[in-house]
Amino acid sequence: MNLIMRSDKLKNVHSDIRGPVFVEAMRMRKAGIDVLRLNTGNPAVFGFEMPASVRNALLNNADKAVPYCDLKGMPEAREAICEYHKGKGLQGITPDDVFIGNGVSELVTMALTALLNDGDEILVPAPDYSLWTNSVYIAGAKPVHYICDEQANWFPDPDDIRAKITPRTRAIVIINPNNPTGALYPRELLETLVQIARENRLVIFSDEIYDRLVMDGLEHISTATLAPDLFVVTMNGLSKSHIICGFRCGWMVLSGAKEAASDFAAGLVQLCAMRLCANALTQLVIPAALADPESTQAMIKPGGRLYEQREATCRELDKIEGLTYVKNSAAFYLFPKLDIKKFNITDDQQFAMDYLHSKNVMIIPGRGFSWNKPDHFRIVMLPEPAVLAKAMRDLGDFLATYQQQANS
Repeated sequence: MNLIMRSDKLKNVHSDIRGPVFVEAMRMRKAGIDVLRLNTGNPAVFGFEMPASVRNALLNNADKAVPYCDLKGMPEAREAICEYHKGKGLQGITPDDVFIGNGVSELVTMALTALLNDGDEILVPAPDYSLWTNSVYIAGAKPVHYICDEQANWFPDPDDIRAKITPRTRAIVIINPNNPTGALYPRELLETLVQIARENRLVIFSDEIYDRLVMDGLEHISTATLAPDLFVVTMNGLSKSHIICGFRCGWMVLSGAKEAASDFAAGLVQLCAMRLCANALTQLVIPAALADPESTQAMIKPGGRLYEQREATCRELDKIEGLTYVKNSAAFYLFPKLDIKKFNITDDQQFAMDYLHSKNVMIIPGRGFSWNKPDHFRIVMLPEPAVLAKAMRDLGDFLATYQQQANS
């Protein structure tokens, strides 16, 4: 038989968020076992509702989304996005610098396809959000992972970044607020990262999808505001802040040294033209959503669901011997660390499987985020506080007697 094989570009592509542990959890659910899924940031699954402003904008304007729209996106939506980023301090941009896509996922793949050639390198954080690493591979290039230091609140290590730059390095990816750690980077650190990019003539990709989900009175600083002389691509969207993951509503904004990147921008236009336009129904809600910060703010202040879910999770994690974590300042993720000697852990995927089978709770092993030690896993803090607290107590009960056995 002449076998039809997948492309070599997919050899290193992985998505553990919907990988083997997910597949096993779905098998269990099909068998009638109730599994708590802490694998993906999908708020609506846990009872979060879209804001009324978004619902009304969609229902009252649906007829406007029937035809194809501009390949970059509807003018009203791009104008609203442009004003939003100006409000964060980004200058020198116009609606023409905005590209709306079917989620940030599509736009990351498009942007890296437009930029990278075979053999190019791009700096990506570790731990990462696997979309970035996978998209680099698909573009035929090489992701080079720089370390985010857990001992320094999961902040990127500038010395490690500098040591990994080569003549082939084209760009650096900054994920802030971070997924999977929930870290929020201070201005001084961002200025250092921008200076490294400046010294090495790197394009900056700044993934800021969680910029509205910042807690504890802290402020998100947009990378591009610190780099007016560099070419920066800022990614953002409404999936998490406005509870519409299924709408696939994302965008990117080009800023800074745009003249030097005119050919790259032309490449983006080519790719946008190939898919005609992004989902037009989705774009109808962007102006209304960006004009409605109150619904998002309500979730992240004391008494709000995201805030209280974090607190409930952390209270229980504090009680578990052999587990440490850095409390998140943004988003709804934690990336705890296990004492692998205490628990004899050599395979983080097996650990996640063992916890799933024991307590019917699904987590994602650290390997799914390009973390090369079997000592971390990600928790998605989206269920109600009481549900999360029970899941963490179950984790504590599980770890109290856990010793990993080979092929258990």
